[in-house]
Amino acid sequence: MLQRLVSDVREQAGNAMRLTSLAVVMGVTVLIALAFLCAAFFVWVQQAYGPIWACLACALVFVVVALITTAFYVARKRQMRLRAEEMARAARQSLLTNPAVLATGLQLVRAIGVKRLVPILAIGGLALGLMASRSAASEPPPDE
Repeated sequence: MLQRLVSDVREQAGNAMRLTSLAVVMGVTVLIALAFLCAAFFVWVQQAYGPIWACLACALVFVVVALITTAFYVARKRQMRLRAEEMARAARQSLLTNPAVLATGLQLVRAIGVKRLVPILAIGGLALGLMASRSAASEPPPDE
């Protein structure tokens, strides 16, 4: 079992390395293509309007791309903050802090009685311990 787990981890790590190297190659080729597109745009604007306007046009294109990227970044950061706040709010609202669950538990204790509830809890704990020990004993020993 341990050997299978180790081989699965090795396979996943190998796949992650291959995908990462392919992503790096893809990113580099996209950057090179983008550089050539920018150079072609610059030369086209330079021939039509002159070098100053070509520089200004390229700068404007990059400023627009930077502004769009910044907008996406701010929106994503806000979304992550809201999700984190929602998860924290959900964690605070557990079952034990719910007044309805507490009221139901108190009514159950009153209906059954404390003297009857203690042996029931003890038997339940014993049964839970026996089930846990059986499940641990039934698992085969790890292969090495």
